[in-house]
Amino acid sequence: MAIGVETSARPFAHLQAQNATLYRQALMVFVRAKQRFAVHLRPEDVLAELDAGQSPETVRAVLDQLRDWGNLRADPDTGRVTTVEDFHQARYLYQLSPEGHAAEQAIATYEEAVGRRGALQSVALSDIAGQLRALLLVAEEAGAGGQPDPAKTHLLMMILVDRFTDLADNAQAFMASLRRTIDFVDVDVAAFLAYKELLISYLERFIADLANQGAEIAALAGRIEEIGVDPLLVVVARREAADAVPGQEPGSGPPADAADDDGSGGTGRPTSTARDGVVSAEREALRAWRHRWAGLRDWFVSAESSRPSQARLLRTAAIGAIRQLLGTVAAINERRAGRSDRSADFRRLALWFAEAPDDAAAHRLWHTAFGLSAARHLTVTTETLAVVREQPVPAVTPWAQAPRLEISPRLRRTGSYERRGSPNRVIDRSEQRRALADRVRREAEQTARARTALATREPVLLSTLTELDPVEFRLFLHLLGDAISGLGPDRSEVITTTSDGTMAVRLRRVEGAAPVRIVTVDGVLTGPEHLIEITDLVAS
Repeated sequence: MAIGVETSARPFAHLQAQNATLYRQALMVFVRAKQRFAVHLRPEDVLAELDAGQSPETVRAVLDQLRDWGNLRADPDTGRVTTVEDFHQARYLYQLSPEGHAAEQAIATYEEAVGRRGALQSVALSDIAGQLRALLLVAEEAGAGGQPDPAKTHLLMMILVDRFTDLADNAQAFMASLRRTIDFVDVDVAAFLAYKELLISYLERFIADLANQGAEIAALAGRIEEIGVDPLLVVVARREAADAVPGQEPGSGPPADAADDDGSGGTGRPTSTARDGVVSAEREALRAWRHRWAGLRDWFVSAESSRPSQARLLRTAAIGAIRQLLGTVAAINERRAGRSDRSADFRRLALWFAEAPDDAAAHRLWHTAFGLSAARHLTVTTETLAVVREQPVPAVTPWAQAPRLEISPRLRRTGSYERRGSPNRVIDRSEQRRALADRVRREAEQTARARTALATREPVLLSTLTELDPVEFRLFLHLLGDAISGLGPDRSEVITTTSDGTMAVRLRRVEGAAPVRIVTVDGVLTGPEHLIEITDLVAS
């Protein structure tokens, strides 16, 4: 017979107890034993795994207290009773109670979430795109009049949602840990400088993958919605609802008469109550799956210009993190180069004041650091110092009664002891201005040539574009990014202009075309096929 546990169990009470560390160590012994499929533990088994120095009486007291809190369950240990004295002596076998096991799972989940650093998963982007391609084939079969395979559709949806959830959670955790790393860079400057290049390269690689894969994912999601995603969600929800417990509302516990009533009313056929439960479960599952699909779509597709997608916000945050990293590195290099840091100087001066042996030394430090002295000490020479030593003047002496001070006429007239010389010669910056003007002119000419080279007289396929030089390629990427950002899932064509109003772009999606490859000096750009028309508004 098990020793009873209070109905109002408090399995988290040990976290705020006086010996919280010892309680946690004892509970972790039971967690490890459960992982080894060990059911019961004796006090001596727990003592053997705890740190040295604990007595058997202390361990028994800890186990009894955990039992009272509801973390453990105690059963009488009759396996080693050989005498009457052993029978009358209290011996127990301990194991985790259901409340204690749930508390350990909650604590483990909390510690994992708090200590999680996250990652920017480029592989997850590829997996999501692959699952969407497979789901597009299923949607096309259903759109052609066929019946989608429920098991295959359900499996695709589950993998898609799992990978997407993992991607979003990891990205959020990584950006939070990155901000903490930048905020606490002063803790370990050497380690930060050692891995900042790897971190910047990691961010740049993910930004490029997010731009390429994100556009493909948005296009696939839009294509699936055009064919019809709701029939697929209905199939998935119906398959999930098939496993619902008869007579149980979604999110509720089992009915009171579940053990006696199978939902058939004794006839072997589902009653109206059972049918209502299945319909309700199917409706709840469909609502949940529509919500998941809307979240995935909104993560990659911008609904309108005022509400950018989460992928775009993540890309902006990653770019901002790179700028912040570079700024932090520049600040560290400036400090290492020996530039004046006013806050560090004041902290060092405060330390010197704290280490001053007496008030006189503190006063000397004050005068040396700030140079604030009485007006009578404007001119300090050997003669004036000798006079002060011979005839000291107390600090409380009124100004009118103090000895007179001779001031140089130049000081009264100009405010300075030094004779002013000729002013500095003005540096001629005309050569630098000409160099800057030439640079601006060359860049303008390069941009004009790139506009002329990219301008098309009529819509052309992306695959027909010839090899582009670096200037043309950068301008082309800028135009393509502006156009794709305005191409939502329900639109197949977009017309936009650049922010400076020099070029107009018209982009239309080509359905069923093979991916394109545009060769550049920096590499090869791949993506879905589009019809593009670029107009040079300046030339027009």
